[in-house]
Amino acid sequence: MSETEDMLSMSVRDFAAQTAAKTPTPGGGSVAGVVGAVAVGLGEMALNFTRGKKKFAAHKDLHSSVAKRLARARGMFEDLVCDDMAAYKYYQETTRMDDGPEKDEAVQLAVAEAINIPREMTKLALAVLGDLDELSDKCNPYLVSDLVASAALSVAVVRLSDYNVRINAPNLTDANEADEIRAASTGDLKKAAKLRDAIEAAVKQYLP
Repeated sequence: MSETEDMLSMSVRDFAAQTAAKTPTPGGGSVAGVVGAVAVGLGEMALNFTRGKKKFAAHKDLHSSVAKRLARARGMFEDLVCDDMAAYKYYQETTRMDDGPEKDEAVQLAVAEAINIPREMTKLALAVLGDLDELSDKCNPYLVSDLVASAALSVAVVRLSDYNVRINAPNLTDANEADEIRAASTGDLKKAAKLRDAIEAAVKQYLP
């Protein structure tokens, strides 16, 4: 079992302790992936307590489709936890290379990966928020607090990912590319907040 796979097999207590330890991983990126998986899990729970109820029978097909997408998203977040840890390990390896063009190229690849992974987490979190938005008025009212909690955590994933993008983007040699990536990340954060607000508005009657 690899180090990253072993990390996913830890208890919550052990994962928190490992995060607190004086080790580079798991760090913010890995934690963002775990938060994403937990966020999806909450959305799935809200859906599972809704599916099959007569009141929501008309939404059976939607519930089935969303259930599949959320299950897939949870697995993807778990994979991204592993990817983030592997990317950091690769970056560490590049810093130990001898100076020269090969090292410069390897470092740029490592930086690109350190940016791409949180950007993938953001895309995934936005997709989850879109599904939660669809469910917001088709959800068991007793589970709406879990639905909005899922949305809040999904927004947190986008925020954490934005931090990682902003810290790594300046290390790209192409300043214009770095600016474009930061702008896209900022735009996605606004999209995420807008979706969360829409979800909260849809269930406001249950959360006075």
